[in-house]
Amino acid sequence: MRIGIISSGGDSPGMNAAIRAITRCALDRGVEVIGIHEGWQGVVDGGAKYQRFDWRSAGGILQWGGTILGTARSDIFRTIPGRRQAVRNLVNAGIDGLVVIGGDGSLTGALYLYQEWGDHLAALAAEGALPAELAQNPRPFRIVGLPGSIDNDQYGTDMSIGADTALNTIVEAVDKLSSTADSHQRTFVVEVMGRRCGYLALMGAVATGADWVLIPEEELDARWHHRMTEALKRGREAGRRHDIILVAEGARHSDGLPIRAETIQEVLRNRLGVEARVTVLGHVQRGGSPSAFERVMSSRLGEAAVEYIIGPDPTPVMIGLVNNQTKATPLTEVVAQSQAVNAEIDQGNFRNALVLRGQSFRDSLDLLKTLTRAEPREELADKGRIAILTGGPDAPGMNAVLRTALRIARNEGQDVVGVRDGFQGLARGDIWDLNWMDVQNWINLGGSELGAIRYELTEADLPGIVKTIKAWDIRGLIAVGGMDTYEQVGVLVKGWNRHPELEIPMICVPATIDGNLPGTEVAIGADTALNNIVDAVDKIKYTAGAAHRAFIVEVMGRRCGYLGLMAGIATGAEMELLPEDNATLETLLRDTELLREGFRKGKKLGIVIMSENAFPYYDTEFVRRVMEAESNAAFEVRESILGHLQRGGVPTAFDRIQGSRLGAHAAKQIMSDIAEKRTGAQVVGIMRRGVVFTPFAEALAQMDWENWRPKEQPFLQWHGLADTLAKPGPGERAGEG
Repeated sequence: MRIGIISSGGDSPGMNAAIRAITRCALDRGVEVIGIHEGWQGVVDGGAKYQRFDWRSAGGILQWGGTILGTARSDIFRTIPGRRQAVRNLVNAGIDGLVVIGGDGSLTGALYLYQEWGDHLAALAAEGALPAELAQNPRPFRIVGLPGSIDNDQYGTDMSIGADTALNTIVEAVDKLSSTADSHQRTFVVEVMGRRCGYLALMGAVATGADWVLIPEEELDARWHHRMTEALKRGREAGRRHDIILVAEGARHSDGLPIRAETIQEVLRNRLGVEARVTVLGHVQRGGSPSAFERVMSSRLGEAAVEYIIGPDPTPVMIGLVNNQTKATPLTEVVAQSQAVNAEIDQGNFRNALVLRGQSFRDSLDLLKTLTRAEPREELADKGRIAILTGGPDAPGMNAVLRTALRIARNEGQDVVGVRDGFQGLARGDIWDLNWMDVQNWINLGGSELGAIRYELTEADLPGIVKTIKAWDIRGLIAVGGMDTYEQVGVLVKGWNRHPELEIPMICVPATIDGNLPGTEVAIGADTALNNIVDAVDKIKYTAGAAHRAFIVEVMGRRCGYLGLMAGIATGAEMELLPEDNATLETLLRDTELLREGFRKGKKLGIVIMSENAFPYYDTEFVRRVMEAESNAAFEVRESILGHLQRGGVPTAFDRIQGSRLGAHAAKQIMSDIAEKRTGAQVVGIMRRGVVFTPFAEALAQMDWENWRPKEQPFLQWHGLADTLAKPGPGERAGEG
């Protein structure tokens, strides 16, 4: 079998990761690969635009933005003659199917090509351009699409290739604008991409703590600008020093006319006397190195595309990511639903457009409306207090959880108190009332503003905690942290029999870079840590490649290999040494031999990702010595222990958004528990079916306590993908990345 790959329409970060995965997974399964340059235009042009790919063709491209295949918008492909020429070229090249990476227009073109395939073959045969037998009982042409668009506007996937990187670019830009805006008490209007989809503006606003957002899907009445300026005015009166307004480029008035950033600037000048600054981010959102999430997701989608295209079902599909699982959706459905949203927006049916965007989109919009309020909707009622705390070690994104939980609860008239330094502070009564504006600028801060320290809670601490609960009338507890925090909540649960006052509703929110928590597939902080690792390894690659070196990069994770495996996929590492693999000295020697052979065949660099507890008895220095001794001078070996670098820095967009999401769910659930007088502890998490609450005892029963990780670890299913992408191809010289 022979397949072609094209990237079409607007480029997006992560396309190269998909191209790499498609190429190597296909070659590994004995399928030939043709890279077609310049999108659908290249398919029509043929000739030199068709390039046979080998294993090395997709090497060293993971960290590059854009697409190595190039992309173009093709007017001729929109015509029947253009598509007929494309069919002729594809048949002459012996291509049995295409993997198309692109947005709505690109995938619509792919669907037309599939539907017209037989007609084009017959017409070409009648013209004598193709042998007549090709038009008789032709095999179905195989089409698989991958969603490639920073707008994240495609039906059939939760995330499209490029959207996460674009969000991080927006977050970084707004963070920088916020610091100068706060210094000068200024207002900034930031225009982001999103012609017909407000995803980037909406999620960018959630992730940056923006104060107002304008998106294409929300209906605006004639007085929308009055409501906006009044809300901004109340925010300043409440103590806010600056304002950030995010506007999607496709936002429009109720009459359908576009809303320009300059229009908003003029409204603010006329109604508030404010000289707002306008920043149009433009194509900077489309550029740059792809995020870690982007690289891993694109690799997974690429592998799934190959599995589908060589499978038995000829139905054209798009492979998307739904609830963190790859899913094939018929291309007819994808195109129809995506076009339906655009049509509803163009016709001014905004409610229908919001329905078609999905529940998650609507929930995020409702959440943002609460977070951007200048003050709570309800006055404080006699509901007692909810205490929120963070347990050590800290994780990026904790502050997003705290900020959202506080505002969701206070908006309903529920009093909330913050606990300093985790359970130690709870035991000694180190607590203060949290107010609405206290958390205004927490969203972009790393660590925890409440303090997160390691503390071993014992039964001796329980009387002090009981005293604090009574004194502050605490009726619920939200504890944000990792396995240490979960264990401390377990101490409180065990104390219920002796101290009935402890039997209040408690919710654990997962926040740890280790990725080793039960009841969730997503832990707040892990995405930031993974991006820190990827940034470091990208830099290491330059020095390693210049000197024929292998680098052993040690990452955190305790006895869980989540960071190690994900970093291996995201960086293109040659191997990952994980605790789950139960590696021995013998396996280390075997891996070193494979690495040595790779260098002898032309490899210039090698990256080995090693989890901090990959071996029970051997540390990183020992592994380095063994590998260098067994290299037979084929390469040098260096080590890099990243340490707390992985935990530092500002949280990524992913951690801020998921932290806000979990914080909102935790606050709503615990308020419901208090109102209904329910007690007991729960764990909130993000699983395949969405946000779920798991009884505390049930969650702990999922743990392998000897190894301090869950018994079932879904991420290990991608171990085979990592191995496939890293190994030298059949009969090929070894290639980097």
